[in-house]
Amino acid sequence: MTRMLYQGHGSYRFTLDDGRVIYVDPFAGDGYDKPADLVLVTHNHPDHNRIDKMPHQPTCTILQAQDFLAASQKTLSSHGVKMTAVQASNQYHSPDECVGIVLEIDGVSFYAAGDTSITADMRNGSLAALKLDYATFPCDGFYNMTPEEASQAAALVKAAHSIPLHLVPVHDADAPTIFDRATAEAFEAPGRIILEPGQELEL
Repeated sequence: MTRMLYQGHGSYRFTLDDGRVIYVDPFAGDGYDKPADLVLVTHNHPDHNRIDKMPHQPTCTILQAQDFLAASQKTLSSHGVKMTAVQASNQYHSPDECVGIVLEIDGVSFYAAGDTSITADMRNGSLAALKLDYATFPCDGFYNMTPEEASQAAALVKAAHSIPLHLVPVHDADAPTIFDRATAEAFEAPGRIILEPGQELEL
């Protein structure tokens, strides 16, 4: 079973049963000891793109927002993982520079939202149609949605489980606070899962 380690802020790591390791938006926390097979960056802001925090396997693939945006098809595959880019944008994040990514990992679908507010992909039902198993939602209330807006986004996406992330506006990976439980608990969605930095989740 795939395990998700929440490292903090918008950063997390997947470890698959066969040992493949995927990092998403590396920046905060611990758990960068495992060599990466795949590193995904939803946008090139410094609190999401520390691609050298971990060792890399010789065959490691690094895919950033521009790789998805430049592709003729928005679906890419690497190391047996299918990834489809979806919209991500708000006043601080241009849709020409940012993506959300839907990953298919060992039969589980996972929406890595990156930094975003409510998008057309949410409103038009295209994300809900994917019947996602897990979805993340950024809730810092400054660069991203407030918990209330993120709750509205979760209601549109209709994932089986929703995870609030990116709970504090942070620029420094060593900031003393990269998690806020009150903000996480203000996020409301069916199947809500609150993870603190360092906690693991079996998908």
